[in-house]
Amino acid sequence: MHEIKARLVELKEFIEQGVATVDLENLKYQWKNLNAETMSEGFWDDSTKAQEVSQQASDLAKEIESWEGILEEVNSLLGLLPEISPESDPEGAEEFRGMVAALEVRWRKLEILTFLNGKYDKSNAILSIHAGTGGTDASDFAEMLLRMYLRYGERSGFGVEILDKSMAEEAGIKSCTVALKGAFAYGYLKNEAGVHRLVRLSPFNSKHTRETSFALVEVVPEINNDIEIKFKDDDLRIDVFRSGGSGGQSVNTTDSAVRITHLPTGVVVQCQNERSQLQNKEQAMKLLKGKLLTLMEEEQAEKLDQLKGGKKEMSWGNQIRSYVLHPYKMVKDHRTGWEETNPDKVLDGEIEGFVEAKLKG
Repeated sequence: MHEIKARLVELKEFIEQGVATVDLENLKYQWKNLNAETMSEGFWDDSTKAQEVSQQASDLAKEIESWEGILEEVNSLLGLLPEISPESDPEGAEEFRGMVAALEVRWRKLEILTFLNGKYDKSNAILSIHAGTGGTDASDFAEMLLRMYLRYGERSGFGVEILDKSMAEEAGIKSCTVALKGAFAYGYLKNEAGVHRLVRLSPFNSKHTRETSFALVEVVPEINNDIEIKFKDDDLRIDVFRSGGSGGQSVNTTDSAVRITHLPTGVVVQCQNERSQLQNKEQAMKLLKGKLLTLMEEEQAEKLDQLKGGKKEMSWGNQIRSYVLHPYKMVKDHRTGWEETNPDKVLDGEIEGFVEAKLKG
């Protein structure tokens, strides 16, 4: 059992380092303050803010429980180790090895939180997809990416909501904006921002020639209402329009869709999924705040490109990831070198390997 003991001792060191990195005591302090706030008089007078605070407290409680639980378990297994004897109880020893292996898997999932220490990493994410060069193949690829991120969100336990969707004429989408809601949604997804490239035999021409198409992904944090960003009256242009019925049942079709343009920067956001014009305006303002706040923190104007996923030309040479379906099958991230040889699984939302490789890199 010397090997098992060495694994457990090393695992305990990793876990203790993780506890120090996330500052578990500070997490407890934050939770205590949030919990006290939920008990204060008049807390529910502002229901929107109350829900946000309650969710923050709940997410913190789960995070604290995860760290305390894994630390308790590794100590428990180390305490049991002297009682394990492969000679007298081989079945018990094998079961113990399985418990250690399960703990290692649990640690690998929790370890990723130590890399999510950005200011807005715990925030909800607002992800936008835009079809690039490649004609109908590009708009179809944009819709493939939409499905991929929706499935990833569901697999990760995030709430997913389509805020805006513009259909292409022949197939696919021109653009789409999605909210992914849950603890660390932005932290996990922030590195998906950039140009994505698809290579395949096109289903949209009679010769089925090999075609290359591109799509741009943007990711920003959803900013809470209590974070104030001041706008001049003439900084914003707000347009109200009827959302497109072709957006599907999940998209509102009343005259309540809202588009907001921030004139100084040219940033445009819109929302059409909520039930009222006021709700669409509130959601669009959250999206605008997320983009502008991140932009302001970059200090240099050219960093807007980085914020919006590169704002690079959506063409050859600028992609962060390639999805090759012909002449071979491969999805490769050009930043980390991470590869998957089953594109179908990736496009079905299994992108955890890419996400974690970039965070750890």
